[in-house]
Amino acid sequence: MNTSTADLDIRLPRPDLSSSALAAVTSEIASTAADYDRTGQVPTAGLEVAHRAGLLTATVGARFGGPEVSAIDALRILVALGEGDASVALIAANTLAVHQTQAAAEQGRGWPRDAYRDLLRRSVSGPAPVNTVRAEPELGAPARGGLPATRARRTVSGWILNGHKAYATGGTALAYHAVWAVADEPERADLPPRVGHVIVPADAPGIEWVETWDHLGLRASNTHDVIYTDVAVPTDAFVEIPRGVDGVYRDPAAATRIGGLGHVALYVGVARAARTAFLRYAHERVPIALGRPIATTERIQTVAGEIDAAIAQAETLLYGAVLRAESGDTEHLRQLSLIKVQIARSAVHAVQTVVAALGNPGLTRNQPFERLLRDVLCVRVHPPQEDAALLAAGRQLLDV
Repeated sequence: MNTSTADLDIRLPRPDLSSSALAAVTSEIASTAADYDRTGQVPTAGLEVAHRAGLLTATVGARFGGPEVSAIDALRILVALGEGDASVALIAANTLAVHQTQAAAEQGRGWPRDAYRDLLRRSVSGPAPVNTVRAEPELGAPARGGLPATRARRTVSGWILNGHKAYATGGTALAYHAVWAVADEPERADLPPRVGHVIVPADAPGIEWVETWDHLGLRASNTHDVIYTDVAVPTDAFVEIPRGVDGVYRDPAAATRIGGLGHVALYVGVARAARTAFLRYAHERVPIALGRPIATTERIQTVAGEIDAAIAQAETLLYGAVLRAESGDTEHLRQLSLIKVQIARSAVHAVQTVVAALGNPGLTRNQPFERLLRDVLCVRVHPPQEDAALLAAGRQLLDV
């Protein structure tokens, strides 16, 4: 049975989203970010901070006992988390997106009732990250097209899941996986295959993690491969993705990822962290030849202005796109992919400007700048990727 508007007997706290409260969360998470970046371990301390602040469940629907914060507030959360630790923020972004998708799901289209109740109960007692697991080693980026090789075989009692997934952010920290798969249903052999997400508890037998994540940035995000071998789930664990009139399966989770801007928001936070670190360094650095902080020089002041301009552009596009839509003007939504591209460019530019201005200190590991640069460059891999977004926009504009 799918979740309904019926009360799940769970009440989740409304987080304090004041600027001071979010700044405190940022500061506490930032205090362990460098350590987790070096070890590559799940950032448990940062996730615990986010959990205690109620941020991991902020988008849970009101009908399920959650606070169901606005799209703007969800983005503010991700900016704050990204400013603290991008790996924590990425895990949180995926979790908030799943809850937001569930909140928006039509009757009968969402998660199974018992599974979602279990996820929320786990979320009360501690961090309970969840992710939509889609990529595969052979398929590549799902946004580029194609169907998964992962199969869910129909049985008398439910489904048996088999497959190999890549880039499953959250790793062993996940409480649930929503696994993109094709339904293997012999009784429907003459019909197009059904595609959907198989809702799997992370402690189900048959799940094996393969530690493949050795990445430039987001090193603590635990974005490893995962193999599902004869994982048994009940009948209602398969949540179908409807086939469009054009024959294409469009993931509803991708369409509601906090206005399509959830992932890019966290990198705005990374840019903000780079700005803060730059300002601190500029005031503390006093070269002997200069005899005063480099913050007093026009060159550094101009660099600071360039950094601030890039962040101002990113934040204005990020929040402005949502506020414009909420006002009833949706004309710009056809350009949402381009807006995402421009936010990403601005965030990357801000951090690159910091590093370029500082020389060797910008690239040494006893400073935060090189880590922030590595993290912000990861914005380029989130769909829609820049080339695909520009091509689609250009074709639409040229009507070809």
